[in-house]
Amino acid sequence: MSLLPRPARLAVLAALDIALHSRSRPVSSRALAARHDLPPRHLESMLQAMVRAGILKSVRGPAGGYELARERRRLYIGEIVRVALRAEEGAQDGEEPRLLTLAVDPVFAEAERQALAKLDTITLDELHGQAVAAGLGEIEANEGDFEI
Repeated sequence: MSLLPRPARLAVLAALDIALHSRSRPVSSRALAARHDLPPRHLESMLQAMVRAGILKSVRGPAGGYELARERRRLYIGEIVRVALRAEEGAQDGEEPRLLTLAVDPVFAEAERQALAKLDTITLDELHGQAVAAGLGEIEANEGDFEI
């Protein structure tokens, strides 16, 4: 069980995947979706929200896709999660029950505040290091290292 909604976790997954796989060229949303067995349409709106927030940049053209807009060490997980939470918040409609808004939501709001404060101390570079140590990500080619 996770307190963070799935879109927030998927936003972090997308940013980490792009960090792991965009060394040689941008990562297409289709390739990202296929790697993680996710519907591409669902990812595209989240990726665009991250572009608008300055987390990712979009590269157009036949070899286009997404790249990080900043260095991994300058991207914090809390920032990525907030973008996804704002996008999800905009998608919700309807009146909430008073018991939820007056009694339950304040407790979760405080837990969310504390969780985001902690996530603001973790960089994408740290997650990248953990993923590489676990053997995940793109295998780097030894360019210039060859035998005759």
